[in-house]
Order: sequence, then structure tokens, then C-alpha cells
Amino acid sequence: MFRIVCPCHFGLESVLKFELVRLSAADISAADGRVSCSGGWETVAAANIELTAAERVLIELGQFSVAAQRGKTAFDPLFEGVMQLPLEELIGKDDAVIVKGSSLNSALHSVPACQSIIKKAAVRRLMRAYHTTELPETAAPHVIQFQIRNDICTVYLDTTGIPLYKRGWRQHANAAPIRETLAAGILDLSHVRADTQLCDPFCGSGTFLIEGARRAMRIAPGLHRGFACEKWEQVSAQVFRDARAAATEKINRSAEFHAYGFDSDPEAVALTLENARRAGVADRFTVKQQEIRDFRYIEGQNIVCNPPYGERMLDVEQARALYRIMGRVFPADSTCTVISPDAEFEARFGRKARKRRKLYNGMIQCQLYQYWK
Repeated sequence: MFRIVCPCHFGLESVLKFELVRLSAADISAADGRVSCSGGWETVAAANIELTAAERVLIELGQFSVAAQRGKTAFDPLFEGVMQLPLEELIGKDDAVIVKGSSLNSALHSVPACQSIIKKAAVRRLMRAYHTTELPETAAPHVIQFQIRNDICTVYLDTTGIPLYKRGWRQHANAAPIRETLAAGILDLSHVRADTQLCDPFCGSGTFLIEGARRAMRIAPGLHRGFACEKWEQVSAQVFRDARAAATEKINRSAEFHAYGFDSDPEAVALTLENARRAGVADRFTVKQQEIRDFRYIEGQNIVCNPPYGERMLDVEQARALYRIMGRVFPADSTCTVISPDAEFEARFGRKARKRRKLYNGMIQCQLYQYWK
């Protein structure tokens, strides 16, 4: 049994926690930007394949203080802490060891220096465990991730490799795409279901619509991609075969979901259709070029959109002009969810949201504004 930690976007912890509940994970707990649980390799495999809102699946190796100690150098507590971790339980004598991490509010502020110390300690621990004087590091890479916060160091082993938001269907994107994991969380909060008629008037590269279609049809996001730990000798290939088989059985091809996408840019329309084709859901799509002022709401649609912010694609006043148009063309009784960083969004849109939630889109602090009848 491991302590499994899944980082996520701030504000999506409740979404991710419920996903782990559906996977029957044990001992689930949530903190800012991460949800953890207990489980074995079966849970690791299922989490990598099926979680929609997680960024990675990590195994926690240990946690210890790196505060300065009298009579020791600044890095001694870090070296000694890593030396106490049972690395040999998950890293073989031929495996490559890569160290990545971050440090905040700590005297050990140099990340490269911390990487070097952790690598030295890990090699020393493994050589001692395997009774050898050298490690060839010719086998599968194992990425050790560390996080130092307020002189507390937590060390993880990354089972995922390429981040989970990279589903495999997006080869190209428009200028400001929303990350797939954030989109999936927003769709969960917007109650997208098997019979939803989802509409995005600013569809861009189609992220909301594609994630919505796959969610409605219960197509696991990681079903057709690989993960770092699948190459490890410590993991049985049967575990991932079983997890993929279980995920495949959940697919619902009879879902009545349909996606309606619009964008003023004809290249975005073509990109949405191409990405939908690669994602295997193009038959659920109706997409066309259209300005927001020409939008016509269809009764029963669930609108979810990420309109231009002004930071990257348009200036703020142009973005606010779009918000005013949205307020006119989205009926007062329509169901819609909008993510925006503009504190004046509600004033420009013309009505107060029924619910607001703070989220981050990349490094941009946003609000999720939700409206319903």
C-alpha cells in the first residue's frame, strides 16, 4: 500500500476527491491543490487512466524537516532525510534516477543545489541497499520529485511521466487554450452528463466540447496513452491491462450528448473538428464560424465557455465589450458557466452569478461564474 498524491488546479479539489471516491480509493483526504488516498498498484493504474482533473499521480516516499541544525551544514538535514527513505522498494539497482522539484520559504532556496543533494543521497542509499559501488542507470527512468515548503521537505515518485492533461488528441491549439484538466473540472462543476447539449460560443481548439463529449460517453482520458511506471520492473503489466479493460467496460456509446461549437476564427473551427476527430467524438459535433453577436440560444443547451481575457488575445476593453454582447445574447434563464479573471465581469455581463468559485487558469487568478434558471 502506498500514499498516493494527485495534484490538481486550486479550486478543483472537491471534483478530484469525488473521482477518487468513484474509483473506490481508500482514506481520501484533500488539501490545497492536491488530493491523496491509500492504495496499491491497482489504484495507481486506475488513477492514471481514469482521473480527469488530476495533473499527475505521485507516490509519497516520505516527509521530513530540513531546518538548520547546530553543528551541521545547511544541506545535511536534506541529505540525511533522503537517506532514510526506502527508495530500494521502488527503484531497482539498474534504474535511472532523475530529480526535479521546487522550494518556497526555505533557507534551501536553490533548486539545482537541492536536486544535486537529493540525487547524491538517493544514489548512496541505493548503492548501500544493493551492495554495489556504482549504479549503471541504464534501465527505466524513475523521477523523484521534491517539494520544500517552510523547511518541510516531501519526496515523491512520479508514476505518470508526461502530465495527465496531455490526453493525446490535441496536436495543435489556438493562442490561449485552456488546459484539459481544468476544463474537465469545470465541466464537472457545470453538471455535464450523458444527455447534455453542450455549447461553447468561443470554442477555440475545442477543449470544453471534446472533454465534455468524452466525459458524457465515459471515455477515460488516459485510456489510449502510456505512463512512466508501465516501464518499471516493479509494476506488473497485467495491472494496467486490467485497469484499461475496466475503463473500457464503462464507455457509454449510447449517450445522447451533442456538442455545439462556434468561433469567429475559421481556423479555430477547423482545429476543433480535427481535434474532435482525433479524440474519436467528431460524430457528436456541430461546429461553425460565427461571431458572438450572432449567437442564438437553443432551449436546453448548457453553455460553458472561456472567452478572451484581454491579457493575451485582446485588450481588456475589447474583452469587456464581448462580455456585454454575451449578456445580451445569453437569455436570462439560460444555463451557462463562464471563466474570467475580470472582477467586473458580472457588471459587464449584466447580472450577478448564482454561484462563484475561485480558480486559476495557468498563473491567472479567475472566477468561475455560474448561472441557471
